[in-house]
Amino acid sequence: MEILYDEDPAFKKSVDMFVKAVGKAEALIGKESARRYAGFYGPTCVVDFALIPGSSSNIVNQILKTTKIPVAHKQAILAAKSWGMNTSYGIGDVFAHAVEGGATLADAVKKEVSMIQSIYETPVAAQAKLMDSVGQSSFDCRKYMKNYRTKMAGAVKAAIDDDVHYGNIVTVPAYCVGDIAHHISQSTYNMCKDDVIMAVIEAVTEVMDKTLHAAAPKIKTENEVLALATGSSASAAEYLLELDGFNAIMVVDMLTKRYHNYVQLYPKRGAAVELHNCDFMDMVYRGWKLVDKARRMQAGTPGPLTPKVGGFDVNLAPILKNDVIANPQRYAYPACAMTVRFSAMMRLADYPCLLTSEPVTATLMTNIIALNKTVAAAPARICKDCASAALMDFRHCSCQWKEAV
Repeated sequence: MEILYDEDPAFKKSVDMFVKAVGKAEALIGKESARRYAGFYGPTCVVDFALIPGSSSNIVNQILKTTKIPVAHKQAILAAKSWGMNTSYGIGDVFAHAVEGGATLADAVKKEVSMIQSIYETPVAAQAKLMDSVGQSSFDCRKYMKNYRTKMAGAVKAAIDDDVHYGNIVTVPAYCVGDIAHHISQSTYNMCKDDVIMAVIEAVTEVMDKTLHAAAPKIKTENEVLALATGSSASAAEYLLELDGFNAIMVVDMLTKRYHNYVQLYPKRGAAVELHNCDFMDMVYRGWKLVDKARRMQAGTPGPLTPKVGGFDVNLAPILKNDVIANPQRYAYPACAMTVRFSAMMRLADYPCLLTSEPVTATLMTNIIALNKTVAAAPARICKDCASAALMDFRHCSCQWKEAV
Protein backbone atom coordinates (compact mmCIF):
# COMPACT_ATOMS: atom_id res chain seq x y z
CA MET A 1 0.00 0.00 0.00
CA GLU A 2 2.71 2.48 0.95
CA ILE A 3 4.62 1.83 -2.27
CA LEU A 4 1.44 2.55 -4.24
CA TYR A 5 0.98 5.77 -2.24
CA ASP A 6 4.46 6.95 -3.26
CA GLU A 7 4.18 5.86 -6.88
CA ASP A 8 0.67 7.19 -7.55
CA PRO A 9 -0.35 10.47 -5.89
CA ALA A 10 -3.87 10.12 -7.33
CA PHE A 11 -4.34 6.83 -5.51
CA LYS A 12 -2.99 8.35 -2.29
CA LYS A 13 -5.50 11.19 -2.69
CA SER A 14 -8.32 8.65 -3.02
CA VAL A 15 -7.16 6.84 0.12
CA ASP A 16 -7.05 10.16 1.99
CA MET A 17 -10.65 10.81 0.94
CA PHE A 18 -11.63 7.33 2.12
CA VAL A 19 -9.93 7.97 5.48
CA LYS A 20 -12.03 11.13 5.84
CA ALA A 21 -15.14 9.11 4.99
CA VAL A 22 -14.22 6.66 7.76
CA GLY A 23 -14.19 9.62 10.15
CA LYS A 24 -17.74 10.49 9.09
CA ALA A 25 -18.98 6.90 9.49
CA GLU A 26 -19.12 6.79 13.29
CA ALA A 27 -22.72 5.55 13.30
CA LEU A 28 -21.99 2.65 10.95
CA ILE A 29 -18.72 1.70 12.64
CA GLY A 30 -20.33 1.94 16.07
CA LYS A 31 -23.22 -0.28 15.04
CA GLU A 32 -21.02 -2.92 13.41
CA SER A 33 -18.50 -2.88 16.27
CA ALA A 34 -21.29 -3.36 18.80
CA ARG A 35 -22.75 -6.21 16.78
CA ARG A 36 -19.39 -7.93 16.55
CA TYR A 37 -18.79 -7.42 20.30
CA ALA A 38 -22.19 -8.92 21.14
CA GLY A 39 -21.95 -11.83 18.70
CA PHE A 40 -25.01 -10.51 16.84
CA TYR A 41 -24.17 -12.23 13.55
CA GLY A 42 -23.31 -15.58 15.09
CA PRO A 43 -20.04 -17.26 14.12
CA THR A 44 -18.60 -15.00 11.47
CA CYS A 45 -15.17 -13.47 11.34
CA VAL A 46 -14.19 -9.87 11.26
CA VAL A 47 -11.00 -10.68 9.34
CA ASP A 48 -12.82 -12.80 6.78
CA PHE A 49 -11.73 -12.08 3.21
CA ALA A 50 -15.30 -12.15 1.92
CA LEU A 51 -18.12 -9.62 2.22
CA ILE A 52 -20.02 -11.61 4.84
CA PRO A 53 -21.88 -9.87 7.68
CA GLY A 54 -19.51 -8.70 10.39
CA SER A 55 -16.37 -8.78 8.28
CA SER A 56 -14.04 -5.81 7.88
CA SER A 57 -14.49 -6.07 4.11
CA ASN A 58 -18.26 -5.73 4.53
CA ILE A 59 -17.87 -2.52 6.54
CA VAL A 60 -15.19 -1.05 4.25
CA ASN A 61 -17.46 -1.72 1.28
CA GLN A 62 -20.34 0.13 2.92
CA ILE A 63 -18.13 3.18 3.51
CA LEU A 64 -16.65 3.06 0.00
CA LYS A 65 -20.13 3.20 -1.53
CA THR A 66 -20.48 6.70 -0.07
CA THR A 67 -16.98 7.86 -1.12
CA LYS A 68 -16.58 9.77 -4.39
CA ILE A 69 -13.35 8.39 -5.81
CA PRO A 70 -12.54 6.35 -8.97
CA VAL A 71 -14.06 2.87 -8.98
CA ALA A 72 -10.68 1.22 -9.57
CA HIS A 73 -9.36 2.92 -6.43
CA LYS A 74 -12.41 1.79 -4.45
CA GLN A 75 -11.75 -1.76 -5.57
CA ALA A 76 -8.09 -1.54 -4.55
CA ILE A 77 -8.95 -0.16 -1.11
CA LEU A 78 -11.50 -2.94 -0.63
CA ALA A 79 -9.11 -5.65 -1.83
CA ALA A 80 -6.49 -4.33 0.56
CA LYS A 81 -8.67 -5.25 3.55
CA SER A 82 -9.82 -8.48 1.92
CA TRP A 83 -7.21 -10.94 0.64
CA GLY A 84 -4.71 -8.06 0.71
CA MET A 85 -4.68 -8.20 4.52
CA ASN A 86 -3.83 -4.53 5.05
CA THR A 87 -2.61 -5.19 8.60
CA SER A 88 -3.95 -7.99 10.78
CA TYR A 89 -6.51 -5.71 12.40
CA GLY A 90 -10.16 -6.73 12.55
CA ILE A 91 -12.72 -3.97 12.91
CA GLY A 92 -14.31 -3.82 16.36
CA ASP A 93 -11.38 -5.07 18.43
CA VAL A 94 -10.38 -1.67 19.84
CA PHE A 95 -14.06 -0.95 20.56
CA ALA A 96 -14.51 -4.17 22.53
CA HIS A 97 -11.41 -3.67 24.65
CA ALA A 98 -12.28 -0.02 25.27
CA VAL A 99 -15.79 -0.91 26.46
CA GLU A 100 -14.49 -3.71 28.68
CA GLY A 101 -11.90 -1.28 30.00
CA GLY A 102 -14.57 1.14 31.19
CA ALA A 103 -14.90 3.58 28.29
CA THR A 104 -18.28 4.93 27.26
CA LEU A 105 -19.74 3.56 24.05
CA ALA A 106 -19.23 6.95 22.37
CA ASP A 107 -15.57 7.11 23.35
CA ALA A 108 -15.05 3.48 22.31
CA VAL A 109 -16.40 4.27 18.83
CA LYS A 110 -14.05 7.25 18.47
CA LYS A 111 -11.09 5.03 19.36
CA GLU A 112 -12.27 2.45 16.84
CA VAL A 113 -12.56 5.07 14.08
CA SER A 114 -9.03 6.29 14.79
CA MET A 115 -7.69 2.75 14.60
CA ILE A 116 -9.35 2.07 11.25
CA GLN A 117 -8.01 5.33 9.85
CA SER A 118 -4.48 4.47 10.98
CA ILE A 119 -4.32 1.17 9.09
CA TYR A 120 -4.87 3.09 5.84
CA GLU A 121 -2.89 6.22 6.69
CA THR A 122 0.22 4.41 7.98
CA PRO A 123 -0.28 0.65 7.52
CA VAL A 124 3.29 -0.39 8.38
CA ALA A 125 3.38 1.62 11.60
CA ALA A 126 -0.12 0.41 12.49
CA GLN A 127 0.90 -3.23 12.04
CA ALA A 128 4.02 -2.74 14.15
CA LYS A 129 1.90 -1.30 16.97
CA LEU A 130 -0.50 -4.23 16.70
CA MET A 131 2.40 -6.65 17.12
CA ASP A 132 3.72 -4.65 20.06
CA SER A 133 0.29 -4.87 21.69
CA VAL A 134 0.39 -8.67 21.79
CA GLY A 135 3.96 -8.81 23.04
CA GLN A 136 5.62 -10.01 19.83
CA SER A 137 9.37 -10.11 20.37
CA SER A 138 10.83 -13.00 18.38
CA PHE A 139 12.15 -10.67 15.65
CA ASP A 140 12.25 -6.96 14.79
CA CYS A 141 9.03 -6.56 12.83
CA ARG A 142 9.81 -2.96 11.84
CA LYS A 143 13.15 -3.97 10.36
CA TYR A 144 11.52 -6.93 8.62
CA MET A 145 8.81 -4.77 7.01
CA LYS A 146 11.40 -2.18 5.95
CA ASN A 147 13.49 -4.86 4.26
CA TYR A 148 10.39 -6.43 2.72
CA ARG A 149 9.39 -3.12 1.18
CA THR A 150 12.87 -2.63 -0.28
CA LYS A 151 12.87 -6.08 -1.85
CA MET A 152 9.27 -5.82 -3.12
CA ALA A 153 9.51 -2.31 -4.58
CA GLY A 154 10.82 -3.43 -7.97
CA ALA A 155 8.07 -6.02 -8.44
CA VAL A 156 5.34 -3.58 -7.40
CA LYS A 157 6.61 -0.88 -9.77
CA ALA A 158 6.82 -3.42 -12.60
CA ALA A 159 3.23 -4.48 -11.91
CA ILE A 160 2.09 -0.85 -12.02
CA ASP A 161 3.85 -0.38 -15.38
CA ASP A 162 2.21 -3.59 -16.64
CA ASP A 163 -1.28 -2.23 -15.83
CA VAL A 164 -2.00 -4.81 -13.12
CA HIS A 165 -5.07 -3.77 -11.13
CA TYR A 166 -3.99 -2.24 -7.81
CA GLY A 167 -6.42 -4.59 -6.10
CA ASN A 168 -4.33 -7.50 -7.38
CA ILE A 169 -1.02 -5.84 -6.51
CA VAL A 170 -2.06 -5.68 -2.84
CA THR A 171 -3.51 -9.19 -2.91
CA VAL A 172 -0.88 -11.48 -4.42
CA PRO A 173 1.97 -10.73 -1.94
CA ALA A 174 -0.37 -11.52 0.97
CA TYR A 175 -0.73 -15.12 -0.20
CA CYS A 176 2.79 -15.91 1.03
CA VAL A 177 1.94 -14.93 4.62
CA GLY A 178 0.08 -18.12 5.49
CA ASP A 179 2.73 -20.57 4.39
CA ILE A 180 5.64 -18.79 6.03
CA ALA A 181 4.09 -17.61 9.28
CA HIS A 182 1.29 -20.08 9.78
CA HIS A 183 1.57 -23.42 7.99
CA ILE A 184 5.31 -23.75 8.57
CA SER A 185 5.24 -23.06 12.28
CA GLN A 186 5.82 -24.53 15.72
CA SER A 187 2.08 -24.76 16.37
CA THR A 188 1.60 -26.81 13.20
CA TYR A 189 4.38 -29.17 14.26
CA ASN A 190 2.88 -29.53 17.73
CA MET A 191 -0.54 -30.35 16.32
CA CYS A 192 0.78 -32.84 13.80
CA LYS A 193 2.56 -34.87 16.48
CA ASP A 194 -0.83 -36.56 16.84
CA ASP A 195 -0.87 -39.58 14.51
CA VAL A 196 -4.54 -39.28 13.61
CA ILE A 197 -4.39 -35.55 12.85
CA MET A 198 -1.39 -36.08 10.60
CA ALA A 199 -3.09 -39.01 8.90
CA VAL A 200 -6.19 -36.91 8.22
CA ILE A 201 -4.09 -34.19 6.57
CA GLU A 202 -2.20 -36.77 4.50
CA ALA A 203 -5.35 -38.62 3.42
CA VAL A 204 -7.27 -35.49 2.45
CA THR A 205 -4.28 -34.21 0.51
CA GLU A 206 -4.01 -37.53 -1.31
CA VAL A 207 -7.70 -37.42 -2.21
CA MET A 208 -7.15 -34.02 -3.80
CA ASP A 209 -3.95 -35.14 -5.54
CA LYS A 210 -5.39 -38.31 -7.09
CA THR A 211 -8.62 -36.53 -8.05
CA LEU A 212 -6.79 -33.70 -9.82
CA HIS A 213 -4.42 -36.03 -11.67
CA ALA A 214 -7.29 -38.19 -12.90
CA ALA A 215 -9.23 -35.14 -14.11
CA ALA A 216 -6.28 -33.26 -15.63
CA PRO A 217 -6.76 -34.48 -19.23
CA LYS A 218 -10.37 -33.23 -19.22
CA ILE A 219 -9.90 -29.92 -17.38
CA LYS A 220 -10.30 -26.91 -19.67
CA THR A 221 -10.01 -23.84 -17.41
CA GLU A 222 -7.98 -22.71 -14.44
CA ASN A 223 -11.16 -22.15 -12.46
CA GLU A 224 -12.09 -25.81 -12.89
CA VAL A 225 -8.78 -26.74 -11.23
CA LEU A 226 -9.57 -24.49 -8.27
CA ALA A 227 -13.14 -25.77 -7.90
CA LEU A 228 -12.06 -29.41 -8.07
CA ALA A 229 -9.16 -28.96 -5.64
CA THR A 230 -11.37 -27.36 -3.00
CA GLY A 231 -14.41 -29.52 -3.73
CA SER A 232 -12.47 -32.77 -3.44
CA SER A 233 -10.90 -31.82 -0.11
CA ALA A 234 -14.30 -30.67 1.19
CA SER A 235 -15.80 -34.01 0.20
CA ALA A 236 -12.95 -35.83 1.93
CA ALA A 237 -13.42 -33.83 5.14
CA GLU A 238 -17.14 -34.55 5.24
CA TYR A 239 -16.54 -38.23 4.50
CA LEU A 240 -14.15 -38.41 7.47
CA LEU A 241 -16.83 -36.98 9.75
CA GLU A 242 -19.30 -39.54 8.46
CA LEU A 243 -16.94 -42.44 9.24
CA ASP A 244 -17.64 -41.77 12.93
CA GLY A 245 -21.35 -41.09 12.47
CA PHE A 246 -21.21 -37.30 12.27
CA ASN A 247 -21.91 -34.88 9.44
CA ALA A 248 -21.61 -31.19 8.65
CA ILE A 249 -25.10 -30.32 9.86
CA MET A 250 -24.38 -31.73 13.31
CA VAL A 251 -21.04 -29.93 13.48
CA VAL A 252 -22.45 -26.57 12.37
CA ASP A 253 -25.22 -26.88 14.95
CA MET A 254 -22.74 -27.62 17.72
CA LEU A 255 -20.13 -24.99 16.85
CA THR A 256 -22.75 -22.28 16.32
CA LYS A 257 -24.30 -22.94 19.72
CA ARG A 258 -20.84 -23.06 21.29
CA TYR A 259 -19.99 -19.70 19.71
CA HIS A 260 -22.85 -17.92 21.44
CA ASN A 261 -21.67 -19.31 24.81
CA TYR A 262 -18.09 -18.30 23.94
CA VAL A 263 -19.17 -14.68 23.39
CA GLN A 264 -20.60 -14.59 26.91
CA LEU A 265 -17.49 -16.16 28.42
CA TYR A 266 -14.95 -14.05 26.53
CA PRO A 267 -16.16 -10.52 25.67
CA LYS A 268 -12.54 -9.52 24.94
CA ARG A 269 -12.00 -12.53 22.65
CA GLY A 270 -9.57 -12.07 19.78
CA ALA A 271 -11.06 -10.66 16.59
CA ALA A 272 -10.04 -13.76 14.64
CA VAL A 273 -10.92 -16.41 17.22
CA GLU A 274 -13.78 -18.02 15.26
CA LEU A 275 -12.21 -17.57 11.81
CA HIS A 276 -11.02 -21.14 11.44
CA ASN A 277 -14.18 -22.62 12.93
CA CYS A 278 -16.06 -20.75 10.21
CA ASP A 279 -13.68 -21.97 7.51
CA PHE A 280 -14.10 -25.52 8.78
CA MET A 281 -17.89 -25.31 8.88
CA ASP A 282 -18.05 -23.82 5.37
CA MET A 283 -15.74 -26.55 4.06
CA VAL A 284 -17.61 -29.52 5.53
CA TYR A 285 -21.00 -28.01 4.62
CA ARG A 286 -19.90 -27.83 1.00
CA GLY A 287 -18.56 -31.37 1.30
CA TRP A 288 -21.82 -32.56 2.82
CA LYS A 289 -23.80 -31.31 -0.16
CA LEU A 290 -21.48 -33.17 -2.53
CA VAL A 291 -21.33 -36.40 -0.51
CA ASP A 292 -25.05 -36.38 0.27
CA LYS A 293 -25.88 -36.11 -3.44
CA ALA A 294 -23.48 -38.95 -4.22
CA ARG A 295 -25.11 -41.15 -1.57
CA ARG A 296 -28.57 -40.43 -3.00
CA MET A 297 -27.46 -41.23 -6.53
CA GLN A 298 -25.73 -44.42 -5.44
CA ALA A 299 -28.64 -45.54 -3.25
CA GLY A 300 -28.26 -49.28 -2.63
CA THR A 301 -25.89 -49.92 -5.53
CA PRO A 302 -22.61 -51.54 -4.43
CA GLY A 303 -19.29 -49.88 -5.13
CA PRO A 304 -17.22 -46.96 -3.86
CA LEU A 305 -18.91 -43.67 -2.99
CA THR A 306 -17.92 -41.15 -5.67
CA PRO A 307 -18.94 -37.51 -5.24
CA LYS A 308 -18.71 -35.26 -8.29
CA VAL A 309 -17.44 -31.69 -8.59
CA GLY A 310 -18.26 -30.00 -11.86
CA GLY A 311 -18.69 -33.39 -13.52
CA PHE A 312 -15.35 -34.73 -12.27
CA ASP A 313 -15.15 -37.78 -9.96
CA VAL A 314 -13.71 -37.38 -6.46
CA ASN A 315 -11.56 -40.35 -5.43
CA LEU A 316 -12.11 -41.03 -1.72
CA ALA A 317 -10.11 -44.28 -1.72
CA PRO A 318 -7.02 -42.80 0.01
CA ILE A 319 -9.06 -42.30 3.18
CA LEU A 320 -10.05 -45.95 3.48
CA LYS A 321 -6.57 -47.10 2.50
CA ASN A 322 -4.86 -44.97 5.15
CA ASP A 323 -3.58 -47.35 7.82
CA VAL A 324 -4.09 -44.94 10.73
CA ILE A 325 -7.58 -43.83 9.74
CA ALA A 326 -8.62 -47.43 9.10
CA ASN A 327 -7.54 -48.48 12.59
CA PRO A 328 -8.96 -46.05 15.18
CA GLN A 329 -8.83 -48.81 17.82
CA ARG A 330 -5.11 -48.15 18.16
CA TYR A 331 -5.79 -44.69 19.59
CA ALA A 332 -8.48 -45.35 22.22
CA TYR A 333 -9.88 -48.21 24.28
CA PRO A 334 -10.10 -50.65 21.35
CA ALA A 335 -13.68 -51.78 21.87
CA CYS A 336 -14.97 -48.21 22.11
CA ALA A 337 -12.96 -46.30 19.48
CA MET A 338 -15.95 -44.63 17.85
CA THR A 339 -14.93 -40.95 18.14
CA VAL A 340 -11.20 -41.05 17.33
CA ARG A 341 -11.43 -39.66 13.81
CA PHE A 342 -14.04 -37.10 14.79
CA SER A 343 -11.88 -35.86 17.65
CA ALA A 344 -9.02 -35.30 15.21
CA MET A 345 -11.37 -33.37 12.95
CA MET A 346 -12.37 -31.17 15.89
CA ARG A 347 -8.73 -30.31 16.51
CA LEU A 348 -8.53 -29.38 12.84
CA ALA A 349 -11.64 -27.21 13.23
CA ASP A 350 -9.28 -24.70 14.87
CA TYR A 351 -6.82 -25.07 11.99
CA PRO A 352 -8.35 -26.45 8.77
CA CYS A 353 -5.85 -24.66 6.51
CA LEU A 354 -4.11 -27.83 5.35
CA LEU A 355 -7.45 -29.46 4.54
CA THR A 356 -9.04 -26.68 2.49
CA SER A 357 -6.07 -26.49 1.32
CA GLU A 358 -4.62 -23.00 1.60
CA PRO A 359 -1.18 -23.69 0.09
CA VAL A 360 -2.98 -25.04 -2.98
CA THR A 361 -5.61 -22.31 -3.22
CA ALA A 362 -3.02 -19.56 -2.70
CA THR A 363 -0.90 -20.95 -5.55
CA LEU A 364 -3.91 -21.39 -7.83
CA MET A 365 -5.31 -17.94 -7.07
CA THR A 366 -1.93 -16.34 -7.76
CA ASN A 367 -1.93 -17.92 -11.21
CA ILE A 368 -5.61 -17.14 -11.86
CA ILE A 369 -4.96 -13.50 -10.98
CA ALA A 370 -1.89 -13.44 -13.23
CA LEU A 371 -4.09 -14.60 -16.12
CA ASN A 372 -6.68 -11.91 -15.33
CA LYS A 373 -4.46 -9.07 -14.13
CA THR A 374 -6.76 -6.16 -14.98
CA VAL A 375 -9.76 -7.42 -12.97
CA ALA A 376 -9.73 -7.16 -9.15
CA ALA A 377 -9.99 -10.72 -7.83
CA ALA A 378 -10.63 -9.85 -4.20
CA PRO A 379 -13.00 -10.05 -2.55
CA ALA A 380 -14.85 -12.80 -4.39
CA ARG A 381 -18.06 -11.28 -5.69
CA ILE A 382 -20.19 -14.34 -5.07
CA CYS A 383 -22.24 -15.72 -2.20
CA LYS A 384 -19.83 -17.54 0.11
CA ASP A 385 -22.55 -20.00 1.09
CA CYS A 386 -21.73 -19.61 4.79
CA ALA A 387 -22.63 -22.77 6.68
CA SER A 388 -23.91 -21.05 9.82
CA ALA A 389 -26.03 -18.60 7.79
CA ALA A 390 -27.41 -21.39 5.62
CA LEU A 391 -28.24 -23.75 8.48
CA MET A 392 -28.57 -21.80 11.74
CA ASP A 393 -28.46 -18.02 11.87
CA PHE A 394 -30.52 -15.45 9.93
CA ARG A 395 -28.03 -12.97 8.51
CA HIS A 396 -28.22 -13.11 4.72
CA CYS A 397 -29.88 -9.68 4.75
CA SER A 398 -26.66 -8.10 6.09
CA CYS A 399 -24.35 -9.51 3.40
CA GLN A 400 -22.68 -7.20 0.87
CA TRP A 401 -21.60 -9.64 -1.84
CA LYS A 402 -24.07 -8.30 -4.43
CA GLU A 403 -23.12 -4.70 -3.65
CA ALA A 404 -19.33 -4.92 -3.90
CA VAL A 405 -17.80 -1.75 -5.35
